[in-house]
Amino acid sequence: MDDARREVVERHELAAALTCDVLVVGAGLAGLFAAIVAARSRARVILASSTALDASASWRAQGGIAAALAPDDAPQLHAEDTLRAGRGACRPEAVEVVAREAPLRVLELMELGVVFDRSRDGALQLGLEGGHSRRRIVHAGGSATGRRVTRRLSALAAADPRITVLEQTRVVRLLPAADAAPACSGALARTADGQLLELRARATVLATGGHAALWERTTNPTGAVGSGVWLALAAGAKVADLEFLQFHPTALALPGPLDGFLISEAVRGEGARLLDERGERFCNELAPRDEVALAIWRRLSAGHRVYLDARELPLRSRFPNIARALREAGIDAQRELIPIAPAAHYAIGGVATDLDARTSLPGLYAVGECSCSGLHGANRLASNSLAECLVFAHRAVRRALDEPPLEPPAHLPPPLPSPTPTPPTRARLWRYAGIERHAEGLRQLLVDPHPLARLVAAFALARTESRGVHRRREHPEPQPVFERKHFLYRRPPTADDALALEQVARPMDTKYLELESW
Repeated sequence: MDDARREVVERHELAAALTCDVLVVGAGLAGLFAAIVAARSRARVILASSTALDASASWRAQGGIAAALAPDDAPQLHAEDTLRAGRGACRPEAVEVVAREAPLRVLELMELGVVFDRSRDGALQLGLEGGHSRRRIVHAGGSATGRRVTRRLSALAAADPRITVLEQTRVVRLLPAADAAPACSGALARTADGQLLELRARATVLATGGHAALWERTTNPTGAVGSGVWLALAAGAKVADLEFLQFHPTALALPGPLDGFLISEAVRGEGARLLDERGERFCNELAPRDEVALAIWRRLSAGHRVYLDARELPLRSRFPNIARALREAGIDAQRELIPIAPAAHYAIGGVATDLDARTSLPGLYAVGECSCSGLHGANRLASNSLAECLVFAHRAVRRALDEPPLEPPAHLPPPLPSPTPTPPTRARLWRYAGIERHAEGLRQLLVDPHPLARLVAAFALARTESRGVHRRREHPEPQPVFERKHFLYRRPPTADDALALEQVARPMDTKYLELESW
């Protein structure tokens, strides 16, 4: 079955063919919410997760959900903060949609039984994070927001008779339709025991998470290597903005298994300070992430050490999972400084979508971190990611339910190879496509064996400026020609649709990398 010379999968080799209205690939917050919204609309749903439901990246999310819910706040203010943080690269229409609809989706989560933190008077306890002009971050269990929300949604999905949950089932290929016109009719999936399933759907929603684990130092789980981008590329969909990868400023810097552990921005929002080894503050802790990460990186590159001072904060009560992890690492945060350094954290780029999460391939949608709606521009505003998951998952399902039925293909293409990177690829991405990039290093990445590494390099080389999280040492300033412009890429057509791993992005033909306005 894994022989690269096989052209098709014979139907008799399948364990089963399952049919649904909406196929959701991925069971983080975006995928779970999409599945539940679809089921509440009486759709038949298949939810395919490559892991157990409690092992998604969303379970690690320490930040909350950004939504204008306070009396002194408004969606317009949220939108203005998002545009400011996005450094002139946001898609204003996407910003407006998320700012307007995020409060509605938070209220919907509350209706579903999610319990958010409240103050003694019963009001929502709203946090402040970098780049926000108001307290608007909704939390559940302090820094355990991701775990609390996804745990509740996982329970609802597992109990819903309209949702078929397939855990430990990895989608290995998106399927075309029988019609000659390009479209997605579902997916081919492999179970934990190696059996293949044909999953037929009117609409397929990718919610597979990002690709920040392609980098050597990361806050992400090891599986966050861009499987959604890889599947969409192979199917012929466009991807966008792969040069924009956000580095979180404050990840634990300590040899051992907890190196790279995320220390939420909310800790700085509550008063933690950044200090060097001399005890000097060197930046505004609540500036947008691109500024803070760059300031820390340059301090470290100059030979200094950098620490987070949270000694005055009630970490154990306010951020219990962070306090627990620090104790495991041997750090008493009430008495000691916390050594930190930036780490690859969030993929801003991904599968290009419209404002209803539709990709360029009919029948295929993308939501959450694997997507690129233009919301984040060149620098994601803190806690906008979970808001984006909710808003676009909801919009995707509403549109997907209108999709017409598609005939499955007569012949099933074989599974794609895994996009898992090797340690040398991860090291090269960290070295050459890290916080600061240079053309010489990026050109070395163009010949890396991994196709997504090559694509990241191609996107980064094409953007000859510094903007947000993309910093080019030889092009230190933003250029007007790139204002509100985005690079999009669709793989060149190949004679053999059963493409191998190396065919997706090599050779890199520049005519397929286009600069477009959103």
